[in-house]
Amino acid sequence: MAFQDHLINAARGRELADVVYRNAEIFNAFTCTWEHSDLAIKSGTVIGLGPEYRGIAERDLHGACVVPGFIDAHVHIESSLLVPQEYARLVATRGTTTVIADPHEIANVFGARGIGYMLEGRKGAPVDILYMLPSCVPATSLDVGGATLGARALSRFSRREGVLGLGEMMNVPGVLAGDPEIQKKLGLFLVRDGHAPLLTGQDLNAYILAGLQSDHECTTREEADEKLRRGMYIFLREGSTEKNIEALVSLVTPSTVSRCCFATDDCHANLLFRHGHIDRCIRTAVDCGLEPELALRMATLSAAERFGLCDRGALAPGRRADFCIINNPRDVVVTETFCCGKPIGEFAGVPVPILPPAVQCRTPTKKAIRITGSGPARVIGLVQNQILTKSLHVDIDTKDIPDLDRDLLKVVVCNRYGKRRTGVGIVHGFGFSLGAIAASVSHDAHNIVAIGSSDDEIILAIDKVIRAQGGMTAVNGNDAAVLPLDCAGLMSSLPAQQVVQHLEALNRVTENMGGITEPFMYLSFLALTVIPALRITDRGLFDVASFQDVPLFETPGP
Repeated sequence: MAFQDHLINAARGRELADVVYRNAEIFNAFTCTWEHSDLAIKSGTVIGLGPEYRGIAERDLHGACVVPGFIDAHVHIESSLLVPQEYARLVATRGTTTVIADPHEIANVFGARGIGYMLEGRKGAPVDILYMLPSCVPATSLDVGGATLGARALSRFSRREGVLGLGEMMNVPGVLAGDPEIQKKLGLFLVRDGHAPLLTGQDLNAYILAGLQSDHECTTREEADEKLRRGMYIFLREGSTEKNIEALVSLVTPSTVSRCCFATDDCHANLLFRHGHIDRCIRTAVDCGLEPELALRMATLSAAERFGLCDRGALAPGRRADFCIINNPRDVVVTETFCCGKPIGEFAGVPVPILPPAVQCRTPTKKAIRITGSGPARVIGLVQNQILTKSLHVDIDTKDIPDLDRDLLKVVVCNRYGKRRTGVGIVHGFGFSLGAIAASVSHDAHNIVAIGSSDDEIILAIDKVIRAQGGMTAVNGNDAAVLPLDCAGLMSSLPAQQVVQHLEALNRVTENMGGITEPFMYLSFLALTVIPALRITDRGLFDVASFQDVPLFETPGP
């Protein structure tokens, strides 16, 4: 008997289901309503709903709420600081059963080898990890890290199991200029994610015409509205620093919910562990006034439909039995999660050897990070709860830096790939009055980046990262903490709870330095040259608007 016939007979009640969950309040993602019924499952597939089904095993849920497994529409697993299987174990406890990941962080360090590592990491995981191939490695032609991936290299992965499409296309100028290599990459897949912060008008039209279908970089309702009206899917993002749900949630209505999804993008393990994953996004949206049923729809069927995953996203006949049991639709406390009908605790995973750290640089000297001069200067200004920065213009005398009264600190980027190149600038917004922090997580080239209140402590923090062969470190006098990142200098092979403990030790040090919360996540984005407005690389300052390196001091007028 064919497998499909086997399931058809079970759906018709002629064979027993493997298990029937009785007396449940089941969320219907198609109608955004609740149905009091029984859920029948066989061979990891939903065969039907209704009291007529009988199962080899049966369980009374006593009226508990059952919802489809949550789907993250866009995430970088590396940003959690966990290897893929450990990440999957953590988010599965929060009701997530599918993530759409872009492995461009590790691809920037190890190229195709890094993508291969991430694909191996999906085997046996309690969450279905699906990948969008990284479209911009490096992020720009100037920011070469450990690898360059062209269309030919990506094409080798195009038919691999677990690969869905082309990841976020960050090279907006290249798309608009009709770059031939970008056009080849776009031609590899029908599913293509966009990345176009603040793009508007005719340039937005051209970007969408080129084939880009989604955006997760919207920070205002007006920006999201325009992109939605032009046909894009909008991912409402809520990461460790990128907190956009509150500003965008009014976009979601019964008419638009099918085009809106949740994305976490970049979340450290401690946020996932303490506060949740997509369940946290649902709670945040509901707290901001969204109807729980619309939030659940975004977290399930909307994301599945965006990526053409017609086998999940709803509890309906023929779909994967991915679901979780929650306390109620507003609080969304997940008590159990099932992937393909199996409790997540039954997934053992397949061990994957980790990649080496890939840190090949020396600790910089004071001379290497010295800056001199005075006058009007370009200063990177942090924007709270965003990865956007401002390009500030401040009169400074570098002999007075750090200027703690004006919150002006030195920022340093050291090339970690053996090029012996160091860029130095000034940043506003960290608020540190003491100490320094450094990390080998620095989107997207992942050079070593550091900020601090003194040159000695900046150098010490960088040295600790190098000695750990990749990691995150905070130093404040005799107080110091280090999280080693032994996998590519991006992720730790430690269990999630131990990584969380290391992160909390780092946070205890930074709290005593008087700065902002989540300083390492803000730090990690200072070198990302595809996000407006001003960035710092191993070459120095980079102006995103003009798309070129610029000096620290502004050129005097005529």
